[in-house]
Amino acid sequence: MVYLDNAATTYPKPPAVISKSSYALVNYGANPGRAGHKLSMETAEAVYRARKQCAVFFGARTENVCFMLNCTQALNTAIKGILTPNSHIITSDLEHNAVFRPVTAVSKSGGITFSIAEVSENDDKTVENFRRLIKPNTKAIACTAASNVTGFILPYKRIAAICREKNICFILDAAQGAGVLPISLEDGINIICAAGHKGLYGPMGTGLMITDGKYRLKTLIEGGTGSASSSAEQPEFLPDRFESGTINTSGAIALGEGVKFTANKGISSIYEHEWQLCRYAHQQLSKIPKIILYGDFTRKNVPLFSFNIKGMTSEQTAAKLSENGFYLRGGLHCAYLAHRKLGTLDTGTVRFAPSVYTTKCEVNAFVRTVKKLAK
Repeated sequence: MVYLDNAATTYPKPPAVISKSSYALVNYGANPGRAGHKLSMETAEAVYRARKQCAVFFGARTENVCFMLNCTQALNTAIKGILTPNSHIITSDLEHNAVFRPVTAVSKSGGITFSIAEVSENDDKTVENFRRLIKPNTKAIACTAASNVTGFILPYKRIAAICREKNICFILDAAQGAGVLPISLEDGINIICAAGHKGLYGPMGTGLMITDGKYRLKTLIEGGTGSASSSAEQPEFLPDRFESGTINTSGAIALGEGVKFTANKGISSIYEHEWQLCRYAHQQLSKIPKIILYGDFTRKNVPLFSFNIKGMTSEQTAAKLSENGFYLRGGLHCAYLAHRKLGTLDTGTVRFAPSVYTTKCEVNAFVRTVKKLAK
């Protein structure tokens, strides 16, 4: 098996993450922050250590790191939490449905409107496209750090600067950026939403919403937090405000280990390893007749790209690759806007996405197999 679907979920997980997850299930079985007994306190301390690890990684205060089930929940919490009736939000034409669908949903009630900024190969044009869509009632800009279909990196730091200038909340979808790009609140981002199970090498069912605390967000759900239990109102303070009910305790603790693994490996080192594999695969596929590659692969890309074989749908290609032991994702990748922009809504694309564990030998074997399928 050669697993090349790491943009969806990284696999395999680091041994330390697997070990920490198992250890947490065995040794941290109590509800963190819900009791005064020893096991509950030890569990709460383990969760705090994981929270602190994530905070350091993203340049945040520890209490402003909120554990979520995934990046989608984090984005929904941020987008729906910041918008008020008669407000306006801007996003891009490369967005994942985790941004596009919440924005579409809120636009159907309360007079909330949205605009879609065109992303250009020229960063100056992209920044200007965002800027010119800003209205007096624009409350937020929510966009991806990098496309999950083409890997193209948006000039998110420059977009953050616009938001600071206009006093607009900037929400960053870091699903494809966290772990390969040095994303931090210090870049001027107000809210970072990240998947724990992708570039951070944590388990599935984990995600993060990290805020600088500048903007108060409404809650999507309310309930028990283990704090302020005498009040009928949801706590205002973080992270309790957004962690109603029992969190995925073992997952959060294991995610902390995944973030530690990523930090120790080094973001730049991980990016370089994966980027070189992508560049090599992209170059080799470009030599094969009948291969369609979507976009150039340069330093303006995170380590993933999309392709198709002429005469085959992406699902057919992915199925044939799977029969030969290569696991890639074909289809629309939950990214309607990006595929509409590429003109691939009918066929979808096949996505190549290596990880820190992928080897050049595996990439060579993949290229040989694609050559056979293309013939």
